[in-house]
Amino acid sequence: SPGEYDKGHIPGAINIPLFNNEERAHIGTVYKQQSREKAIEIGYRLVSPKLQHFIDASLETAPGKQVIVHCWRGGMRSQAFAQHLHDHGFDEVFVVEGGYKTFRNYLLTFFANPFLLNVLGGYTGSGKTYILQELKKLGEQVIDLEGLACHKGSSFGSIGQAAQPTVEQFENNLFEQWRKLDLRKTIWVEDESHDIGGVKIPMPLFLQIRKAPTYFIEISKELRASLLVNDYTTCDQKKLIEAINRITKRLGGLEAGNAIEHIRNERFFEAALITLGYYDKSYLKGVRMRPDGSVIRLPLHSIDPSENAQTILKFVNKHEHDQTYAV
Repeated sequence: SPGEYDKGHIPGAINIPLFNNEERAHIGTVYKQQSREKAIEIGYRLVSPKLQHFIDASLETAPGKQVIVHCWRGGMRSQAFAQHLHDHGFDEVFVVEGGYKTFRNYLLTFFANPFLLNVLGGYTGSGKTYILQELKKLGEQVIDLEGLACHKGSSFGSIGQAAQPTVEQFENNLFEQWRKLDLRKTIWVEDESHDIGGVKIPMPLFLQIRKAPTYFIEISKELRASLLVNDYTTCDQKKLIEAINRITKRLGGLEAGNAIEHIRNERFFEAALITLGYYDKSYLKGVRMRPDGSVIRLPLHSIDPSENAQTILKFVNKHEHDQTYAV
């Protein structure tokens, strides 16, 4: 149903629902309160007027008449749909055995596998996402966790972003990208909290990220503030003020008030410096919780992502077996 699809689906799947949300809920209620047979009877009655629509929608999606069908458990809905397509001239019709539920079980097991990870760390405003994009251009394997989450991780993280996926769909989209990588080679990710806005990194993967070598780039607060100004000042000031209000307790009332006043007077650089005071302390606290010797400091003197990516890669290639530069 549309509700099931919105909660989570195999990436790339096209939804052709047998029942809308209300119909599916009604059938479920009948199944529980009356009988399986009565639920099936109602299901057939609801589906019958839609049979031609199913063929038309499937032809639009797969004009070559080759499809793979799945429902939640790989049971009655997908089997009946597949048979209907086969009866109306679809040459190759397959059903995912065990359905979406089996896909999800496999996905969660997959993230328990050991991966070769390099973690890019650094204070807020260091341009880590931009650096990861440049590392990818240089041939490195990169997963952009914040891009998949549609959130940059801070109180300001939703500004300028699309709506976040559900936790489940975030995991599905993450798996879709990850499974295409060469797992014999290193994968770069950004240092993140377990939560990125409203989604969560799968715990087995998050625990690996926390233990992996972390290249902590050190860039001056002034340079980072200037990058934040470039990233955020094109948006509505109200959104910036709302973000400040969400961290008022952590900033302190006086500093929060000063930051808001700076925003209202378009002194964005000064406002950014205030927020970095809080975020720097918070981030450093998290870094110190990592295992001894796993954090390698790397001073940088620019916010140019291309230049920084090349510097980081040269350093990593030179010192990948010598992690004595720890915090």
